[in-house]
Amino acid sequence: MVTVKWFGHCCYQIQNTTTILTDPHDGPSLGLPTPDSQPDIVTISHPHEDHASGRHLFSDATILEEPTHTQIKGATITGVKAYHDDAKGARLGPNTIFVIEIDSIRFAHMGDLGHPLTERHLKEMGHVDILMQGIGREPGRAEENIAKLNPKVVMPMHYNTPGIIFPWFQLPEVDDFIRDKPHRRIGGNEATYTHDTLPETTEVHVFSLER
Repeated sequence: MVTVKWFGHCCYQIQNTTTILTDPHDGPSLGLPTPDSQPDIVTISHPHEDHASGRHLFSDATILEEPTHTQIKGATITGVKAYHDDAKGARLGPNTIFVIEIDSIRFAHMGDLGHPLTERHLKEMGHVDILMQGIGREPGRAEENIAKLNPKVVMPMHYNTPGIIFPWFQLPEVDDFIRDKPHRRIGGNEATYTHDTLPETTEVHVFSLER
């Protein structure tokens, strides 16, 4: 069994006997609560403030922020080289996709992927059960990558939430993204998953942020 907890924006905690925290913000810089986590591992897709301002809070953790393939405390983690834009990083820099396998469930955290997935990306990523996908500036691109990966669960991120401070562009509403899609509102910021109880076809699971 794996427990997933959302701390807002792109910061998710994936936990069984090992605790992994993705793209940690510090809380106040985004107008969100500070992530209450004691991770063994922290993954950072790219160094922009809204994805990495909280790294100093977790200095005891193993920090992964580059393409890699490693096993730590029972988790297998693959970092796949990608970019934050469609110009091979010329405008916004690199972005590492992290694929995390824990308790037979394969998660993929896309960070701020800024281009369509290529065959190379799909091969390096392999099968994905649960996809943490930013809907951000280009929801259509997110839709395209979801179709290519065909996960069992999509957990949206990088969208407008009450009180968030995000001056760079207008964040989309998650309700627009889930319209006409099979979806489930979690009713909190935490849910548990097992491989055998994942849905048969793709569902979007929407967490709500506790303040």
